[in-house]
Amino acid sequence: MHDHAHGAGGLRGGSNRRLLAISLSITSVVFVVQVVGAVLTGSLALLADSAHMLTDAAALVVALIASAVAARPANERRTFGYQRAEVFGALINGVILIGLSVWIVVEAITRLASNEDAHVLAGPMLVVAIVGLLANATAMWLLSAAQRHSLNVRGAYIEVMGDLLGSAAVIIAAVVILVTGFGQADAIASLAIAALMIPRAIGLLREVFSVLAESAPAGMQVEKIRDHILQTPGVVAVHDVHVWQLTRGAPVFSAHVVVTDECFASGEAGGILSRLQTCLADHFDVEHSTFQLEPAGHVEHDAHV
Repeated sequence: MHDHAHGAGGLRGGSNRRLLAISLSITSVVFVVQVVGAVLTGSLALLADSAHMLTDAAALVVALIASAVAARPANERRTFGYQRAEVFGALINGVILIGLSVWIVVEAITRLASNEDAHVLAGPMLVVAIVGLLANATAMWLLSAAQRHSLNVRGAYIEVMGDLLGSAAVIIAAVVILVTGFGQADAIASLAIAALMIPRAIGLLREVFSVLAESAPAGMQVEKIRDHILQTPGVVAVHDVHVWQLTRGAPVFSAHVVVTDECFASGEAGGILSRLQTCLADHFDVEHSTFQLEPAGHVEHDAHV
């Protein structure tokens, strides 16, 4: 997988690591602002959002480390290189998101159960939340292109998205408190932040487990690939088809392809192999494909064994 954002230009066209580093800088600054704002205003929602921002910063650090490790070249021990490091980075991000969501829910329910309106300075709370919203929107814009091709960057992108929605919830709560004086809106906003985070964390973990289980990538139609292979002149049959992915955007394909004896006799086997690899790359965006060409008799022997 390449370490750049496909289809994006300008600032968003930089390497994944550069984009993650810029996002980390933005997140770290806003985290400090939110912590100070939460202490001064007494807002649980703002504190929850700042805790999520801290988690975002940690997640971005993990993503940066994973991205650097994934860029290391393959060797004799790790023949596919280190691209799976991005998947483990995304796994850590997902677990952090789940843990943070549980903490927010417990704190919010405790405050709601007290039946007392929290004393929240809604004005400063609103200002800090708007700053967080703008910062998260900027970070999301920076990562939007790269996250389509990197599961690792997508993990960071999802966390920033959750933080943006969390900032929006804090803004709504602050406005409600300013207009109506209903202080419990702060705790309700905290629950809304958790409700926004949990499904995204589950979705990220589901994708991670799909990669680790070596399932076919989402949207990859194995039967259609098989049909394309069978339509290649000289191909008789195809079996032992396997499709998996090292990480998002890095699918891998292998298959045993039965060709006519005439192809081997005439030296056409090399041409068939090139056409098959070109077909996978052009029609299915699979850059890494491996084919074992076999005569018909070899297939019968494999089946017997």
